Amino acid sequence: MSTDDLRYPNATVHFGVFFQGVNHTTIWSDPRSGSQMHRSTFTQLVRTAERGLFDAFFLGEGLRLREQRGKIHDLDVVGRPDALTELATLAGLTERIGLVATQNTTYNDPADLARRLASLDVLSGGRAAWNVVTTDNAWTGANFRRGGYLDHADRYERAERFVTLARRVWDSWDGGAFTPVAHEDRLFDVEIRPTVPRSPQGHPVIFQAGDSPAGRDFAARSADVIFSRHGTDHADALEFADDVRRRVVAAGRPEDDVLILPGTQIVVGDSEADAEEKARWVLENQVTPATALSLVGQVWGEDLSGYDPDGPLPAHDPVIEDIDGTRGAARQGHDPRAIAQQWRAVAEENKYSLRELVIHNSTQRGFAGTASQLADELTRWVRTGASSGFNITPFLVPSGLDDIVEQLVPALQDRGAYPTEYVGTTLREHLGLRAPLTRR
Repeated sequence: MSTDDLRYPNATVHFGVFFQGVNHTTIWSDPRSGSQMHRSTFTQLVRTAERGLFDAFFLGEGLRLREQRGKIHDLDVVGRPDALTELATLAGLTERIGLVATQNTTYNDPADLARRLASLDVLSGGRAAWNVVTTDNAWTGANFRRGGYLDHADRYERAERFVTLARRVWDSWDGGAFTPVAHEDRLFDVEIRPTVPRSPQGHPVIFQAGDSPAGRDFAARSADVIFSRHGTDHADALEFADDVRRRVVAAGRPEDDVLILPGTQIVVGDSEADAEEKARWVLENQVTPATALSLVGQVWGEDLSGYDPDGPLPAHDPVIEDIDGTRGAARQGHDPRAIAQQWRAVAEENKYSLRELVIHNSTQRGFAGTASQLADELTRWVRTGASSGFNITPFLVPSGLDDIVEQLVPALQDRGAYPTEYVGTTLREHLGLRAPLTRR
């Protein structure tokens, strides 16, 4: 790595752990996997992360269980306790690590959510964060008797006004006195009297994960941290980070005012060959035969469970009409026949079976190597400006962070690229963030 490429030569790596909601990347079928609903699983994982000086424990959200043709989909992890309830429990079992709750602006109310987030922030001593997400699909809305009520184009407008109102609530309790917050427009009609004072960090830290131009602009104006999907390819991540930085400056903020923590997977091996073998084992256990058929079935728009996963892709073309969106958005905005044509070409060229093709398409999920190799690569990412660190998705829960904490963290510390103790007591201090936007 040339010193000419080092935009931030003294930058250190920030780590968070992402405990996902519904997914098949967690190898939940392994005997070592803990219950996704039991407190002991969360407790072991968050304590390991805190021992490794991780900045944050990040909970995903699922407001409705995944379904397939009206039945609960049983090939992925399903179910998730309410994030704020779970994190309030973990706040009492930890001392320093930040606690990030994914909370939806479409199906919550500003007065109620601002109060609950402020409560977590106060109870944890200033360690709370809010991952702001939006949802516009009708199948999630059906759980709230609001299916399809919010147009796609309106979701970021609502989210930004929601965050603005929440910040006004957090600012309205000042030195023992408070001021009611009143606001009325086409989206909100509220009069809020706060019930919780500000925490030591002022406001919960704001995370945001939108990747569209509207999502990036929203993050540039409102977020403290971006949780991105650009966590595998360095050039792609750097392009994304540069774009975000331009938008942050255009929004009137310092270039470094928003941290970027892409989601990624990390596999640590004792040797390069061991890491490659371990990464292959992870991938093959993530993409089981049944999972491969399900993923291809999303594109084909039909149940392929009767097909041989070790055989070829279906010979017929996918159906074109809209399909049930409750299993995700594998073909949203894409022509399924074009996807099928591309997949067939790759499978024919490489003589892949259906499952082998899915594994091939899933290989770019993160990093694999020895602790030394990984420490060099992750240091390169943060010091060239491609990211501020990483939000790690463990492939096994709750033991998936053990190798990272015991091997990778010391290797990063040896390079001066990772802290040797927590800085301060609040999440805002751990991340090196400035004061909240409205408190500067």
